[in-house]
Amino acid sequence: MAAQVFRHYHRVSYADCTLGNHVYYGQYLEFLEQTRGEFFRHLGAPFLRWQQQDTIFPVVECRLCYKAPARYDELLAIEVWLTTLEKVRINFAYRIINEAQREILEASTFHVCTLLDEKPKRLPPELSRLLQPYLVCSDVSVQP
Repeated sequence: MAAQVFRHYHRVSYADCTLGNHVYYGQYLEFLEQTRGEFFRHLGAPFLRWQQQDTIFPVVECRLCYKAPARYDELLAIEVWLTTLEKVRINFAYRIINEAQREILEASTFHVCTLLDEKPKRLPPELSRLLQPYLVCSDVSVQP
């Protein structure tokens, strides 16, 4: 059975762009963060709920591979799925495409589950259950 992919849309704003009319490279991290937040909200388990339960998911590493520039007013589809779901680790993979189906970016973010004081904590069983349908084998480097 293939893993599910969550898709979030973002219209590129003028503020996202450089004077050269392409999205500023660092802005893509914000797009990924927004997408993770919407993904968790879609699951019925927003970040604030976990934070109120003394659970956070700090990013410990990220990788971005820029394929093509995104431009002002383009509608981007940002896809996310999981590549790792372990005791305290959770890794996400992303793909951003534009309306012409041109690939803009491939990325991954690596997270640990911690208490608010940043001590490692096991992923809550309920969250692991909600995320499981989105898990792809970690040796897969492209979209599921």
